[in-house]
Amino acid sequence: MHKPKILIYFLIAIFLINFAEAATIHGAIYDLSLKKINNARVEVNTSPKQFMIAQNGSYSFNVPNGAYVIKAQLMQKNNLLASVQENITIKQDGSYVLDLILFPDIDEGVEDINIDVNETIIETNNNKLVTVYVTLLIAIIVLIALFYFIKYKQKKEAIKEREEIKIKNKEEYEEGDLQQIIDIIKQEGGRTTQKDIRRQIPLSEAKISLMIAELEHKGVIEKIKKGRGNIIILKKK
Repeated sequence: MHKPKILIYFLIAIFLINFAEAATIHGAIYDLSLKKINNARVEVNTSPKQFMIAQNGSYSFNVPNGAYVIKAQLMQKNNLLASVQENITIKQDGSYVLDLILFPDIDEGVEDINIDVNETIIETNNNKLVTVYVTLLIAIIVLIALFYFIKYKQKKEAIKEREEIKIKNKEEYEEGDLQQIIDIIKQEGGRTTQKDIRRQIPLSEAKISLMIAELEHKGVIEKIKKGRGNIIILKKK
């Protein structure tokens, strides 16, 4: 009469010893885009087998030491959408993290693959159109910039040409004035005063002084200070 009870106690003791040495296997469940999956069915082949419906994309099992197979499946209306199977060996107590990535069932994934290919083709065509538009816009901007650069360069060259003409005319004008002073001195017998030169040339006194200084610098005339005026002498060559 006592033997069955002893056997039952013995089995319970073995069961409790096994789970006293248990480890924890836990982790997250993801799809191929690494987004957590809810409501996936997860099981582990302990004795007896354990299973759970993962909430918030996570699962957890307490197991004794040993080698196990963990399976996860995502079902929808009795159709298998995705699944995965992983092996793990527990040699000592502790916490073991085993994340699961579900792979789509081949039959169910064909349509999705076709959709992805079509979307990829459409996206590629859109990228080509964007590239063409951007290239065209850049070409238009370059042409406009080139047009204004050419106009600016032409305007700058025109201004430079006008300035050169002014300088040339000024030099010719000054050379003419200098020659006029030389002619006046010659008419006066090679010697005259700065006051007489100014009377014959309708320019300011400052301008006459500058031209006389220029002739003196060139060695054409000699200027001699006399009283409040200057005597201008034409040098002989």
